[in-house]
Amino acid sequence: MIQSLTGAQILVFPEDGIHGFNFTRSSIIGYLETIPNPQEESWNPCTEPERHNNTEVLQRLSCMARRNNLYLVANMPDLQPCPLKTSPSSTCPPDGRWQFNTNVAFRSDGLLIARYHKQNLFFEQSFDTPPEVEVITFDTPFAGKFGLFICFDILFHDPAVVLVEMGVRQLIFPTAWMNALPLLDSVQFHSAFSLGANVTLLSANIRNDQRIMKGSGIYTPFSATYHHAWKGDPEEGRLLVARVPVLEPLEVKQSAAKEVEAGGVESASSVATDSGRCHQDSCDDHSPDSVHPSHSTFISFMFHDPFTFVLLNETQGDVKVCNGTFCCRLQYRWLLQDHKELYALGAFAGLHTVDGRYALQVCAVVRCAGLDQNSCGQVVEEAESKMDFLLAGNFDTKYVYPSILTSRMFLEQPESLQKAPDGKVTMKHSNMKGGLVTTCLYGRMYHLDNE
Repeated sequence: MIQSLTGAQILVFPEDGIHGFNFTRSSIIGYLETIPNPQEESWNPCTEPERHNNTEVLQRLSCMARRNNLYLVANMPDLQPCPLKTSPSSTCPPDGRWQFNTNVAFRSDGLLIARYHKQNLFFEQSFDTPPEVEVITFDTPFAGKFGLFICFDILFHDPAVVLVEMGVRQLIFPTAWMNALPLLDSVQFHSAFSLGANVTLLSANIRNDQRIMKGSGIYTPFSATYHHAWKGDPEEGRLLVARVPVLEPLEVKQSAAKEVEAGGVESASSVATDSGRCHQDSCDDHSPDSVHPSHSTFISFMFHDPFTFVLLNETQGDVKVCNGTFCCRLQYRWLLQDHKELYALGAFAGLHTVDGRYALQVCAVVRCAGLDQNSCGQVVEEAESKMDFLLAGNFDTKYVYPSILTSRMFLEQPESLQKAPDGKVTMKHSNMKGGLVTTCLYGRMYHLDNE
């Protein structure tokens, strides 16, 4: 695999790719290594293996980076000793050790240059939440600064958004992502984060069909190189390699001409962004609130949240749906309408509380699983119908992540995306190539997560 990376400058492995998953706190002990803090100690495990004991994996990774002359990021479990619990206020575990889900980064000469402990755990009994949020970056000669986070972190403010707001434009994201259609498929949401945050995201996902873990990508605000396994595909890893533009820090408002070769585990189809305009003269930029609901609404659950839906039964239309005071508007015209497929526009504003707690404002157009409106919001993977559309919402957050997911888990980049100072977000698209599964504006209300 490494031999096929000739010319690559950075390689990213998935979360749990070395040790696996589904451990208890005690059963993972044999995989734990104590990873020194690179901010306190300069250490090259490949050239100085004797300095620390029980660091075989670190040494192998370090030598892999050194031998292939590339930067390397991998995920592994870390053991850090801490004083035994002495008071009720102490955060040290009773057994006197921290166990962390950890990213490590190595320079091309094998030097350990970064260590990040996952902040937002997802039912990981074997690991501890670090006592403080870690915001970890490392510098490279070919693309500047990279930031590190892991899997479930992407749904929360700390540290993912902290990195973005620091101006870090290249993010590394090992993950063991369990797909949750119709809103949170891996390639769908990871590309949406890249586009909405205006960053490059190197997303390396582990492959496990039983757990619906599939889909990796190298995403930029302009393109997506990704692979999403389909039914019947061999259950094996894929190597993605892409040349992507180096994004300058956000405060530097100019295009970067440099490019970097990026390798990520899990082949590659490429989707390029192009600029465009609305498909018809009627797509004026009205506020979602200026359109009155013209169809009856109904409630159906999407990923455990009660969305308010309106059906899209006309050849073309201009419809609005509200969930409380939050409203979404859709202008649409069918290019190809399969009458065996039912579609609906949905809105949700509230606190998601199943398998995580986070506040949302979401506008979504979905293909329903059947011809009954109660099937709207259920899992769908294929579709034939295609539409030109304008989807808009007035959001109370600036953190909105847009996506267009088509049949068999292919992505399309919006023709245009506009974010207004008043919170209005508008996404336009036409000449859709694949049948529409979901198009979504996924807003995160980070400040309401703990209410």
